[in-house]
Amino acid sequence: MADLDLMKKLTIATSSKIVLLVFDGLGGLPPEANGLTELEAAFTPNLDKLASEGTLGQTIPIRRGITPGSGPAHLALFGYDPLTFDVGRGVLEATGIGIKVQMGDIAARGNFCTVDVDGNITDRRAGRISSEAAQPLVEKLNKIHIEGVEVEVNHVKEYRLVVVINGEGLDPSLEDTDPQKTGVPPLEVMPQDPSANLTAQFFNQWISEARKALADQEKANSLTLRGFSTDPALPVFNDVYNLNPACIAAYPMYKGVSRLVGMEVVDFEGDLVEDEFSALASNWNKYDFFFVHVKKTDSRGEDGDFAGKVAEIEAVDRILPNLLNLNPDVLVVTGDHSTPSQMRMHSWHPVPMLLWAPKSARPDDQKQFGEKNCTHGGFGTILATDLMPLMLAHAGRLEKYGA
Repeated sequence: MADLDLMKKLTIATSSKIVLLVFDGLGGLPPEANGLTELEAAFTPNLDKLASEGTLGQTIPIRRGITPGSGPAHLALFGYDPLTFDVGRGVLEATGIGIKVQMGDIAARGNFCTVDVDGNITDRRAGRISSEAAQPLVEKLNKIHIEGVEVEVNHVKEYRLVVVINGEGLDPSLEDTDPQKTGVPPLEVMPQDPSANLTAQFFNQWISEARKALADQEKANSLTLRGFSTDPALPVFNDVYNLNPACIAAYPMYKGVSRLVGMEVVDFEGDLVEDEFSALASNWNKYDFFFVHVKKTDSRGEDGDFAGKVAEIEAVDRILPNLLNLNPDVLVVTGDHSTPSQMRMHSWHPVPMLLWAPKSARPDDQKQFGEKNCTHGGFGTILATDLMPLMLAHAGRLEKYGA
């Protein structure tokens, strides 16, 4: 995996350009024995051409058998060992929408959800209500006052929100309230350590009041919280890799993880991949490392929509020439984790990976970009944290180690 101190010693500045294109939740499973995954079923002539010219492999986001969250999985892609740098979803969401979480503040990612008359969850995402429907609910929640702490609630996107509390002696060592399934009630906030007892009490008081405020809603009549966290003080990306990095993403959480490592987040209009690629072209001369994030592959996987995930992959492939026309020196196409549509959730399965570097790649004998091909690719199976050194090396940005 990437040794950040070693990277700091070996990296050099050049004019080369690196693009990390991440299909969120890219990895999948065949819906029947000996069938095709979503990626294998997709018509992807441009990705297949890159596969025939580059080198394939698959990555392990955390460790074998461990199902990753989005935050740790992206940290791994950036070369930060997520077992060393533990970053919660709350601070990622808050940072993603421009909320500065100070050391000692506690942020939590929230989902509006739907519960039945017995208090059991029937929809973990409140029917994916629109941002327009969610915003007035956030305003209601901001009227709640809890003695002893200040509470700030901000809307993120659609059914997502972020809650930040500020006070004395707070501790983020708290268990999530999202049970990750329907048919059961939301959980209470439980402390993982006695030092977090008071913080758990504050959050539980706030949640109780929040549910009262939402009780008259048809869909978003409750909420769950997860990813309790504070400022992790991560090493700065530019200091470690000697790169001027940019993040091009539509969803706040991915902007958040990028900001936390010191990337500059590019503002652009729209949330389509076409808009992201346009932003990439417009900013091509300003940066030398670009993280470009595609969200909807993961959303379709979580919805159990096999055909929809296939369509999202194909849509990116159709406009991939817009990216290739910029002539990157190194392009890596991968995912942060697998989200098989038949599982409707993140999974532990290895993630397909493609490295294309015309001047330095050692092509393998694979001709298509899919899970089976990646299993037999030249890189084999590596930790996701190994990608940054590989990208830097192929971009001519690493000096020789030793005499």
